[in-house]
Amino acid sequence: MAQLYFRYGAMNSGKSIEILKVAHNYEEQNKSVLIFTSALDNRDEVGYVSSRIGLRAKAISIHPDTNIFHTVEHRTQTQKISCVLIDEVQFLHKEQIQQLTDIVDELHIPVMGFGLKNDFQNEWFEGSKYMLLYADKIEEMKTICWFCERKATMNLRIDEAGRPIYSGEQIQIGGNDTYYPVCRKCHKRPPF
Repeated sequence: MAQLYFRYGAMNSGKSIEILKVAHNYEEQNKSVLIFTSALDNRDEVGYVSSRIGLRAKAISIHPDTNIFHTVEHRTQTQKISCVLIDEVQFLHKEQIQQLTDIVDELHIPVMGFGLKNDFQNEWFEGSKYMLLYADKIEEMKTICWFCERKATMNLRIDEAGRPIYSGEQIQIGGNDTYYPVCRKCHKRPPF
């Protein structure tokens, strides 16, 4: 039975590499997958899922007006889709998350969404909030704090000098130059 999965974790928890691994496993068995990612993520190139270790795959870009359900439904007319994978799911809107539920419930295709749960101010992203509400299965992907040995559950935004930032726009695309995965204690009081 198809289900909606939400796999979340702090920065550097391996979300993108996991998408690439899942896609590879399906494709190795001659099963088709559709990979989507937010058009906001331009760290490597728009329309690609890229891992920090250098692996990447072409993906369908999701814009604010993209109807993911219609895109998948259209593809099913010419090929059997075994799974839909979504990177950066936190950037989707409520309506798009509901479209993911329709893919599962009406097209009977499993959907796996990967992303952050909370932003650098520890507020939910819209997409993450609704994934937490609608997902059939929720799994945390773990990584360790940048500064200590605790589990990282938050993302600390830093400026060019490496100082913490606690205010600003919710979305700022970046990697290790902009964010550190941290535990709650180190988020409140970074050790630098």
